[in-house]
Amino acid sequence: QLETLEQEEQECLELRPHPTEKSTHIVSHPNGMNITKTLQEGEAEPQCQSFSYSQAEVRGLLLEGASLLLLRVLARRHTVPPGLVFPAIDTEGQLCTSSY
Repeated sequence: QLETLEQEEQECLELRPHPTEKSTHIVSHPNGMNITKTLQEGEAEPQCQSFSYSQAEVRGLLLEGASLLLLRVLARRHTVPPGLVFPAIDTEGQLCTSSY
């Protein structure tokens, strides 16, 4: 039983004249999961968005690290079970599904 407790992602784009920095912080708690996305473009004030999901909504959630681990297991077994679908989080922080 693997479970993501916390995940941090950071992306920096050195585009002139306005470098861009994006970060996503995901934290699991007993009632579900909180996601905070931050975007900073150049010298502008950072823009933050927060999302919260209940435990029922994120049950079976497959985040990036777990997805990589699952892909390695599937490759090692040389098989993908039919209809393998997990809840996931898209680049905007919204719930979606991930199909294999």
